[in-house]
Amino acid sequence: MAKKLKTNKSLAKRVKITKKGKVIHVKCWKSHLLMNKWKATKRYKYWKELSKKEYKKVEALVPYKLR
Repeated sequence: MAKKLKTNKSLAKRVKITKKGKVIHVKCWKSHLLMNKWKATKRYKYWKELSKKEYKKVEALVPYKLR
């Protein structure tokens, strides 16, 4: 019998899959203490798409979420 692959739970909570199958994650510097940060920093997009190289790493760590 084949062994099941374990999902990396910490990464599974940090990434989301869009309807088109893209993997996105939340950028840093956007959660708290926003009063002390520059307006330009706060204007940056909140979600970022992963590159193909990073996608392969995520695919190995989170095997069932990406299918």
